[in-house]
Amino acid sequence: MKNYTLLLLIILMFNCNTSKEENYKDQLILAVNKASNNTEIKDVPKLNLKAAKILSELPLHCMNTEYPNKLSQTLGGDEDLKPPSVLHPAFYGCFDWHSAVHGHWSLVSLLKSFPEIDITGKIKQKLLYNITKENIEIEVAYFLGKHNKSYERTYGWAWLLKLAEELHTWNEPIARKLEDNLRPLTDLIVGKYIEFLPKLNYPIRVGEHPNTAFGLSFAWDYANTVNNDELKGVIEQRAKDFYLKDANCPMAWEPGGFDFLSPCLEEAALMKRILTTAEFKIWINLFLPQLRSKNFYLETGKVSDRNDGKLVHLDGVNFSRAWNLNKIAEGLSEFSHLKKTANNHINYSLPSIVDDSYEGGHWLGSFAIYALNSVTE
Repeated sequence: MKNYTLLLLIILMFNCNTSKEENYKDQLILAVNKASNNTEIKDVPKLNLKAAKILSELPLHCMNTEYPNKLSQTLGGDEDLKPPSVLHPAFYGCFDWHSAVHGHWSLVSLLKSFPEIDITGKIKQKLLYNITKENIEIEVAYFLGKHNKSYERTYGWAWLLKLAEELHTWNEPIARKLEDNLRPLTDLIVGKYIEFLPKLNYPIRVGEHPNTAFGLSFAWDYANTVNNDELKGVIEQRAKDFYLKDANCPMAWEPGGFDFLSPCLEEAALMKRILTTAEFKIWINLFLPQLRSKNFYLETGKVSDRNDGKLVHLDGVNFSRAWNLNKIAEGLSEFSHLKKTANNHINYSLPSIVDDSYEGGHWLGSFAIYALNSVTE
């Protein structure tokens, strides 16, 4: 917490004429097009260079911060009791393994969009320092351990493939090196998906890490990008097995108290990927018929205590709802009104992540970036 406070103080030096809270929040709000004559954020938030610089500080701060750390480790003996940086030399920071992975994704995504960012050298140095062949070999060995075969299934798996996809589509020499270094772990995770999915008899419909639809969506994106037909095939088959007959998803039950994913919207966004446009229109009208209404309303998730690691999940649900609503609306004019709801969700939570405690700061930046990347006019 002391280190995180120090980071905030450094960043706040960009404008010393305002209070700490106003300065740091306002920098990010202005960076996503806050109206200049009042305190409201415009309807359509946009990620730009200034916002990218601010958001990049979150993963830069935590990716090599070893403690506090939640290992979620199964111990087979005393020999397994090792520091996080020894067990996971590539992805040990940011409190837990999956947050470290999507912290690295955040930096790659920001560099791709804003190569002119003034800390490019620092970001590249961090990525090259962590994602080495040697470090990835150790990460692979951990997943192959007797007690860790289901480690990070499937949330961490999904983010690992999202990182691999981002590297694959980054047209930079450093990306080829990082992609090659990461490949043994990428290939391992692909194999784990292909092995596991046929064994899963029922989908997991929670609003947290194990959500099956989320895990399948990111894996589908990777498979589609790199033309992995085997992975695409098994995902398509299992998605149809799990969800094709679903109807009347109970959105009124959402969000749960600790949710950072929407079970209904994650499923809908997955099926948007899997089905043809004609098939999806029929399916969504049965699954979430209320989305067609121009008056569709979805209240944002409200956070009562951002120092509570579970309660702050609801900022995450706002960002993930946004990217799923935008995915549903993509290319379908009859659902374009959903973009306004998505923007409202981003605008509600975005000002809070920059002065958040480490409980949210170690991961929410990634969710904000992914949500902002999904925004279109």
